[in-house]
Amino acid sequence: MATSPTTVVDQLLAGLHLPDGFDAVAGVIREFLDQVTNSAIWTRYGQQSLEWLIGMNPVDRLFMLSALTLLLMLLLGRLRSAGVLAVLLYGAQFAALLSTDTLFGAPLAAAVRITVADQSLHWSYDALSWFFAMITIGTGFVTAWYAAGSWMRRYREAGRSARAFHVALALNCFGMLLLVGSADLLSLFLGWELVSWASFLLMALVGGPAAQAALKYLAYAISGAMLILGAIALIYGISGSFEYDAVVAAIRSMTDAQVWTLLLLLGGGFAVKLGLLPFHLWQAAAYAEAPGAGSVFLGAISARMGLFGIIVFIVGMIGVSRLMTLEIPYTFMSSRELIAWIAALTIIVPTYTALQQHDARYLLAWHGIGQGGYMLLGLMVGDAVGSAGGLLHCFNYAITQAALLMAVFAVVHRTGTADLNQLGGLVTRMPLTFLVLLFGIISLAGLPPMAGFVSKWMVYRSLITEGMPLLFVAAVVGTLGTILSVYKLIHNIFLGQLRVEHQEVAEAPLSMLIPMLGLSALIFLAGFIPGPALSWVAQVQGQLGLPVVPWVLGGIVDPRGGLDMIWLVGILMAGFGVGALVFYGFGGRSRRVHQLDNYAGGHFLTADVHYQYSDNFYAGLMHLIGPWYRGSFRWLERSLAATLDLVSFGAEGLYRLAQPTLLMLAAAVAMLAWVL
Repeated sequence: MATSPTTVVDQLLAGLHLPDGFDAVAGVIREFLDQVTNSAIWTRYGQQSLEWLIGMNPVDRLFMLSALTLLLMLLLGRLRSAGVLAVLLYGAQFAALLSTDTLFGAPLAAAVRITVADQSLHWSYDALSWFFAMITIGTGFVTAWYAAGSWMRRYREAGRSARAFHVALALNCFGMLLLVGSADLLSLFLGWELVSWASFLLMALVGGPAAQAALKYLAYAISGAMLILGAIALIYGISGSFEYDAVVAAIRSMTDAQVWTLLLLLGGGFAVKLGLLPFHLWQAAAYAEAPGAGSVFLGAISARMGLFGIIVFIVGMIGVSRLMTLEIPYTFMSSRELIAWIAALTIIVPTYTALQQHDARYLLAWHGIGQGGYMLLGLMVGDAVGSAGGLLHCFNYAITQAALLMAVFAVVHRTGTADLNQLGGLVTRMPLTFLVLLFGIISLAGLPPMAGFVSKWMVYRSLITEGMPLLFVAAVVGTLGTILSVYKLIHNIFLGQLRVEHQEVAEAPLSMLIPMLGLSALIFLAGFIPGPALSWVAQVQGQLGLPVVPWVLGGIVDPRGGLDMIWLVGILMAGFGVGALVFYGFGGRSRRVHQLDNYAGGHFLTADVHYQYSDNFYAGLMHLIGPWYRGSFRWLERSLAATLDLVSFGAEGLYRLAQPTLLMLAAAVAMLAWVL
């Protein structure tokens, strides 16, 4: 029987075993697809195209759908229906990824190969590739949905190009899928550069401060790429090959000095994208100033491409055990401990910088830098629970940050501002958006019952059991700063007194609410039953040669300390239930009053009294720590910023000269000569 969309949908529905209540919905879908397949256009073109696509190698099918998304957005992106089309195409990409079966099965190589100067570029998907591709496509899907309706109409009304946005988003996804599927050094470098330039395009779309921040990012990205290129040249000089198997064999035969050189080159190159100290100063402005839906995508997944590179080379090829043997001369510290402390400082410094922000976008962008530190710290511990916590935090953070940024930009969409000193009391006008932000900040702070608690708990537990108490204290200090700053975020936006100018503010549009609420549900489910996500992580650990986490549906089972979130959440919900019963069943009678008909601090609050205590939140705390901050931390930060700004200015000037290609080539040759 000929393959048709109806038969494909029937197979999918049969595999999902949906309840009987979905039969009516499935019937409507079948009726629509029957009309499509009976059309002349389908008879002429569609049948053969569908059969050709289904018959492809699954990895090639994934790449083809991603490239098709890019092409269609380039051709049709200006149409008002382009957003809906993009959502469907990202959904098709997700289905294609599931069909690869490379998470629990064997790695699968793509049939397509490219030969350049007698060197072959090829791609292959394994568990690690699947894990990062799943987060990438999922983020692209919810971002496209968020941008498809009211947000895009407002974006068009501002005179901006919808096609440019759709193309930039599709190009980012395509580049990331190529990067995470790379099977040799050349395909990795190609994917890395494509991701860097695609990120630049998405950052710079709206011009102004966003374009300036994007140019600063570009200077960092070019410098990082040159470091990676130097590492590739060093590896090729020793192994004579760009293939990963030959690279692993070459690294095993390298001297400690060569491994140190490789570690510094690769670590520096990937650290730029991840935003590790001291290469973090570009990220907050670049992500915060990007267009709203673009900021959601960048904040959730883009920086994790740096972590992917670290996992592939430093964790997978060099290995945590080799890092432990690389001692830093004249110290008692190994290279693993050095990376772990860089991760810990990356947690603390950006987190407390976020605490001082009065722009909600910048507050979350600074937190994005700090959360990458938790991921790297867990991986550097190297045991089953710690490395699983670091990997799991990639997924948990992606869904958390995406939900938080969507909520913030929904507030911007309705009020026109992200200034925390100009908001307040919006819970009465945007209760569902408030709920999304509440779920997100609980997860970001690492508190139960949300997803972020599970991964952070695993990192904390691993630091204690593996004998790293100082790093544990550093991680907890970072969490304290996170709790303080996310409380400021939700308080200044939604709590306190509603401002008079926001009396007529409405809830976020449905096109924005649906992906927000979907992510909120996922944040809770990933915290309540973390087993499915842990099963993905366990497959990645096995591929990398790391100890595999002993996971169960509710968490982990370990004699040194396990976690069962089903019991924990059940007890927590029971406590809330008892509290609600006491309050509503046995409490005194209460009377609801309007926000502007209230009493506080010895004053009646009416519409003519501007009582807004969210302005300049934590002023008392800043007064207490201000002298210390200005005297030490701020001086150090400004010194570092000045140094890196000088380097960035020089790199940017070099890039803008009339003959940038020649000068960049000269710089690359000089670096390669030094390395070799």
